[in-house]
Amino acid sequence: MSKIIIAIDGPAGSGKSTIAKMVAERLNYTYLDTGAMYRAITYLALQSGIVDNEDAVNKLVEGLDVTLKYENGLTHVFVDNVDLTEHIRTPEVNSKVSEIAAMPFVRKELVRMQQNMGKVGNIVAEGRDTTTVVFPNADLKIYLDASVEVRAARRYKEYQEKGVEIDIEEVKENIRKRDRIDSGRKTSPLRKAENAIEVDSSNLTVEEEFEILFDNIKKKINLIKSQNNN
Repeated sequence: MSKIIIAIDGPAGSGKSTIAKMVAERLNYTYLDTGAMYRAITYLALQSGIVDNEDAVNKLVEGLDVTLKYENGLTHVFVDNVDLTEHIRTPEVNSKVSEIAAMPFVRKELVRMQQNMGKVGNIVAEGRDTTTVVFPNADLKIYLDASVEVRAARRYKEYQEKGVEIDIEEVKENIRKRDRIDSGRKTSPLRKAENAIEVDSSNLTVEEEFEILFDNIKKKINLIKSQNNN
């Protein structure tokens, strides 16, 4: 039986994490949240006061062991066996993570780790370069998108649920900034893979988006199984 890889790309706030979790749970696959890894590095860089010093960030990343564990609906990210999960989804980390993720050496190291995680197969990976760089040969590629307004509203709601005080306009500007950095970086820029299924969820509920995608996923998995049996 083939070890199936489903890769999901898209800009900040497009619903990648939500959909990827739902797909992984429905299929009983491993969920790989690549963005959590970049967030962990960003948090450490902020704590060390080196977030704007690329050389220092490179030295920080070199030799680090970053691992993920999905448990009870939450991705836990460990750096050298220390759980940083509760620290990585703050406005401060959000405002800097795209800059850290644009650093070539950081991407090289984390992509290497992600590809090693993917060797076990039967995974659902999501991020901003999973279909083009991390898993370019994924069995199924998905690109999710939505308007800036919708994506900002989703992120704002997440902050409200966590009790984080932030202005909606600040959230919108952060989304626009991350779009510019993610799409414009030299190393592994965000882009839609040619053979990816694209879904704009601006006017869709999460459930509607999931059903559209899962129908395509089932067809692909059945096709792979059929090919393996012939």
